[in-house]
Amino acid sequence: MALVKTTVDYTDKDFDALRARLINLVRGAFPEWTDFNVADFGNILLEMFAFVGDTLLYYQDNQAGESRISTARLRKSLIGISKLIGFVPTGATASTLELTATLAASPVGSVTFEVGDTFRTQEITSPVVFHLLAEVVIAAGAPTPIALLQVENSALASDVYSSTTLANQEMRLTKSPYLDGSLVVTAGDGVYTHVENFLSSASTDRHFTVVVDENDRATVRFGNGIAGSVPVGSITFDYKTGGGTTGNVAAGTVVKADKTYYDSFGNPQTLSVTNLAGTSNGSDRQSVESIRLAAPESARIITATVGREDYEINAKRVPGVTRALMLTSDQFAGIPENSGVLRIIPNGGGLPSSALKADVLTMVTVTYPNHLTFTLSVVDPDYLTIDVQATVFLSSGQTPSIVDARIRSALADFFALNLSDGSPNQLIDFGFNFKDASGNPDGTIAWSDVFNVVRDTSGVRKMGDGLGDFLLNGERSDVIIGNEKFPVLGGVVLLNGETGTVLA
Repeated sequence: MALVKTTVDYTDKDFDALRARLINLVRGAFPEWTDFNVADFGNILLEMFAFVGDTLLYYQDNQAGESRISTARLRKSLIGISKLIGFVPTGATASTLELTATLAASPVGSVTFEVGDTFRTQEITSPVVFHLLAEVVIAAGAPTPIALLQVENSALASDVYSSTTLANQEMRLTKSPYLDGSLVVTAGDGVYTHVENFLSSASTDRHFTVVVDENDRATVRFGNGIAGSVPVGSITFDYKTGGGTTGNVAAGTVVKADKTYYDSFGNPQTLSVTNLAGTSNGSDRQSVESIRLAAPESARIITATVGREDYEINAKRVPGVTRALMLTSDQFAGIPENSGVLRIIPNGGGLPSSALKADVLTMVTVTYPNHLTFTLSVVDPDYLTIDVQATVFLSSGQTPSIVDARIRSALADFFALNLSDGSPNQLIDFGFNFKDASGNPDGTIAWSDVFNVVRDTSGVRKMGDGLGDFLLNGERSDVIIGNEKFPVLGGVVLLNGETGTVLA
């Protein structure tokens, strides 16, 4: 009799399956061994081997999963896989804004705001700090002692290393998170220039590359004397750290200067600062889910914009663009032949600025050239507002205002552009991208999906069952979205089923 079944299920790799297989093996090899009670020493050995096998196979399965972009969960793994196709995940970007600095009186001598001067919001424990990008001077005797300061939510950092004069030197920067594109390298033989790789570098080219790890710490690499020169002497690395959405602040919140200012004669100055406008151009590093989506798209497009999807992919390469839809006459009869309409949505929603639309047009026609005879228009998104009206019954002891806030928050999450990790919200998209089972456009917001969001909110006991107790845009039915439209949450009216009054 065979000790092991001729057909082995190699997916049975957990503790129970391994223990069962070991017991079957023992029974075939040692028929006299019949005691498999928990306290039996032989059974203890079997379970020990099954446990070790379960643990080893668990690690093995996870290591296999980390080798594929669709299953990898660690940022480190996705960065490594992305290198194989030449994709580099983007890091955080720092928000910038303009500060208005006003002196209390006209200064006797000139007052200088130096590069690196810091300004902050008024919070005591964790203020948002900005530093000055360029020197600004208020002249002596200026009748209007006001200066406009361009500041950025980042910190200046500098490291100094000594060259070993060896080929392929690597030096790791000490501060993090590193801001992409901010590094300036100066060695004893001059200033070095950043390149993606050394494939086109000659032996005399002063080039360096930067590799950013999963902890946002940068490692700088130099050439070998054949492809890229070898630096000599002392090497200085000047760069910036910080950035992220924490730097997005409202108007009138950056009000403190970190140092006391004096004029050129040493007279102290009374200074007030404020930001007349807010900022929202800071962004976090690319999330794991975003890398998982963007890396395969980067392999599709090498040098040009050709297909309809290429326009969408390249448009989203522009910082500040979160969604894009490209339609031609093939998808929409109102568009002329050999032309297209590219609708873009900026980070945070709303309408894109003229500058952002111009950047997108440059990206899809110049950086990644399209057909010369093709006419393209980059335009605003066409939003479709979804109004929600619901009658809800509260669970015992619930506060109406709190449940009201929970429902509104849940609906906002359902209609959000992006998830909390920065990846696109797959539940909401342009109507053209909603597909039916056959893959055809089926732009609808399902009544039942929105109903479930409200029903499943904590504190809701049940939903009203009348014909008018749950409506989307005034109807008890799905909302049809046109190809070019993008659904957004509109007004929300919540009624208390017990009293018939507004919930909060």
